[in-house]
Amino acid sequence: MTHEFKEIIQQAFLNQQKGIQNILATVVALDGSSYRKPGVQMLLSSDGKIIGAVSGGCVEKEVQRRAQTVFKTKTPKVIAYDGRYRLGCEGILYILLEPINLTSKFLKAFSITVEKRVPFSINAHYKKEDDIEGHFGSVIQFSNSFFNFSNHFKPTVNNQSLVFTQIMQPLFRLIIVGGEHDAVKLCKQAIVLGWEVEIITSVKDPKKLSDFPGAKSVIAQTPELVELKHVNQHTAIVIMNHNFTYDLRYLIKLQESNPSYIGILGAAKRREKLFNELFELSPNISDIFLDKIHTPAGLNIGAVTPEEIALSIVAEILSVIRKKEVFSLKKITGKIHS
Repeated sequence: MTHEFKEIIQQAFLNQQKGIQNILATVVALDGSSYRKPGVQMLLSSDGKIIGAVSGGCVEKEVQRRAQTVFKTKTPKVIAYDGRYRLGCEGILYILLEPINLTSKFLKAFSITVEKRVPFSINAHYKKEDDIEGHFGSVIQFSNSFFNFSNHFKPTVNNQSLVFTQIMQPLFRLIIVGGEHDAVKLCKQAIVLGWEVEIITSVKDPKKLSDFPGAKSVIAQTPELVELKHVNQHTAIVIMNHNFTYDLRYLIKLQESNPSYIGILGAAKRREKLFNELFELSPNISDIFLDKIHTPAGLNIGAVTPEEIALSIVAEILSVIRKKEVFSLKKITGKIHS
């Protein structure tokens, strides 16, 4: 959810520059089940606009209505929303509403944290009651720095509040190796999910950032010289060269890194040949690394077009990083999320 929080901070800063007030709504507790879980946030602005969502759409207008008193009093409060008798909702949401003011120090610390790709935490202080004003608010920790959204909130005050803690992981990153039409489609799919996308193209056919709208970077490089900084469990790599030799060279190079997923386009019949040559060139290759390789990349959903193939690849990456066995949700008899 880091990408959602990033969008909220960006919009809140723009609003602040225009003199528009901001209220952050955070789901801090849940009794029963709901479309989304505690930790989800949205931004309410005094001009009537909303960024983000805390449910599938049945809660937002009610939260916006009940936030009007917070705009007037500047005092945080917790509200409860009982969705047990509404279609699709089976629980009670507890939502913290707090006015936020972004300082330059906070914005700088947040920007550095996102750029360095390190986790940070948010501790939301609240009480599990309905329509209660009080000494509530969020504390954001970046490394050894602590920030409050409001100068009026002092977390050291003993008000017997509960604390909801969430660890915000770095933005999930997708590195796409390839610069053709299908790579553009995969880039678009990943950006919709809020992923940070980097493109590596061939030095023989370099591309521009404008060729991949929304991507963070586009570089032309050879497999042996490409830098793989911060490639860890928050990174997936999809190789879309359409070139067997390049695929092999990139696999050899990627042994230096530790991504969560490596996908390679191509027919199933080339997989055995690719692995055989990889074993010859890297006889000490680990089983852990081999398990990360998915080729042909993507789930078997009958994808045909580049857009559908991109969707199948993104879905497979999600299933891997969430550690989920893929099957139809109609087979589930209990809760979707454990």
